[in-house]
Amino acid sequence: MPSSEAASAEPGAEDAAVAGSAQGGGDDGMTWWYRWLCRFAAVIGGVSCAIAGVWNCVTIDPLNIAAGVWMVLTAFVLFLCEAPFCCQFIEFANAVSARADKLRYWQKAMFYCGIAIFPVCLRFSFTTLFGNAIAFASGVLYGLASLGKKGDAVSYARLKDKKPADEERFTGSITNETAMQ
Repeated sequence: MPSSEAASAEPGAEDAAVAGSAQGGGDDGMTWWYRWLCRFAAVIGGVSCAIAGVWNCVTIDPLNIAAGVWMVLTAFVLFLCEAPFCCQFIEFANAVSARADKLRYWQKAMFYCGIAIFPVCLRFSFTTLFGNAIAFASGVLYGLASLGKKGDAVSYARLKDKKPADEERFTGSITNETAMQ
C-alpha cells in the first residue's frame, strides 16, 4: 500500500518517468554533448534552410519558388521540434516539441532527412543543395544515434576467444546436428 500512496502523491511522476525513458533518460545511450550537437545542428540547419529558402523564392521559376517555400517550412519545423523557444508566439510549440522528443532517433533521422531531400529533388541547384545540407546532416546525426554506442574492446575480445559451441549457446541458435543428438 505505501507504494500506491507514493504514486498517488505524485501524479506526474509516472508520466515524467515514461517520457524520460522514451528518449531523454540516461538509458538511451546518447551522451549529453551528442544530444546537444544534434539539436544545435538542427537549429543551424533550420537557419540555413530559412535563408536559402527565402533566397530561392526571389525568382520567376515556379519550381524554385516551390522549393524555397518548402525550405522555409522545413526551417519552421526544425525550429518547432528542436528549439521551441524560437516559436514563443505559437501556442502549441511546446506540445509539438515534447511530442518530437518522444520520437525514436531513427524516426527523427528519417523525418529530417526526408524533408531535407525533397526540395533538392524538386529543384536541384546550388542553393537547395547547400541550404538543406545541414538539415540533412542533423538527420544523419540522429541516425547515428539510433545505432547506439560503439562496443568496447573487451567485449570484442571475449567474443573472439569463444568457441563456436559457446557462440551457439551465447546467441541461442541450435544447428541441425545438435538438435539430432
